[in-house]
Amino acid sequence: MKIASIATILFGSAAAFTATTPFHHETSAVSNTFLKAVELTPEPEGGGELTKVSETSLPGSRMKNMGLVEEDNSDGDIYNFWLTAVAKGDEIKKLRIQTEKEASKKANFPGFRKGQIPPYAQPKMTMFAIQEAVIKTCEASLEAYGLQSLQGSQGEVNVNEDMQEVCKGYKLGNDIPFTATYKGKFDAAVQAASEEGHDTAAMEDVVVDVEAVAE
Repeated sequence: MKIASIATILFGSAAAFTATTPFHHETSAVSNTFLKAVELTPEPEGGGELTKVSETSLPGSRMKNMGLVEEDNSDGDIYNFWLTAVAKGDEIKKLRIQTEKEASKKANFPGFRKGQIPPYAQPKMTMFAIQEAVIKTCEASLEAYGLQSLQGSQGEVNVNEDMQEVCKGYKLGNDIPFTATYKGKFDAAVQAASEEGHDTAAMEDVVVDVEAVAE
């Protein structure tokens, strides 16, 4: 399972925020559970709903195959995928604490004692924590739905909601629902294992039915 190659996520208008991943503005929207008067970007029409490899993985998420992008007979076809998922509040909070702890080791702002983070820098650290939580959630979606990410710019993930707007009304610890699109491939090994599991379950059902008839 190739997960680490999701190295670029594009969302919001946060390009001015220095982090490990560049961002790009798309649509301003997010769940009104924590930010009033805005909603998630509407689900695109069409596409085929994917089934999770494991029912317990990435709860609350959905994934749709929006169609073939490019045929690749040597290494698997490339498809467009649409994801709706939730970046968990406890994960965001943990990342926010880690970020502030690391930042305080190097912090040396004029007018503030060494190690102190000024108020104007706090939102940037929250933004970083949200960004990292979204990245982790998108990475988890690959495993949850038996997919492989792509290398380089092809592996970019577009998050449709404006995360700068999200940050303005965000309360630390709250979940953040979001939608995203990315290109990827089906992981052949995972898909084969999943199909084998379904076949085994079907055979067991037939055996049970036969036994019931025999009785």
